[in-house]
Amino acid sequence: MSVLLVQTTAPDQELADSIAQQMIEQGLAACVKTLAPCRSTYRWQGVIEHSVEIPVIIITDDARYPALERWLKEAHPYDLPEILSLPCSGGLPAYLAWIGDLSGSTP
Repeated sequence: MSVLLVQTTAPDQELADSIAQQMIEQGLAACVKTLAPCRSTYRWQGVIEHSVEIPVIIITDDARYPALERWLKEAHPYDLPEILSLPCSGGLPAYLAWIGDLSGSTP
């Protein structure tokens, strides 16, 4: 098992909280962190855009990632949601083991 940090954004806190809850309920993630709002600047369809978004960090593993990605693409309101998967090269062994047991309780 390889642990992954998956990053996405939500347009508002309500959606960030909702997708976090659903990912945990469906066993797609061990932990989901919603962060403070940030300002994003990007080019979309030839126009420079500015928006306030809620960063969402998802902790999961490589076995669950394909289902997580499919679910997030369907649940997300953006035409092209940010979904970035970053491998973790290490961590506290007991915490990493807990991630592999998504039915576990608080680490």
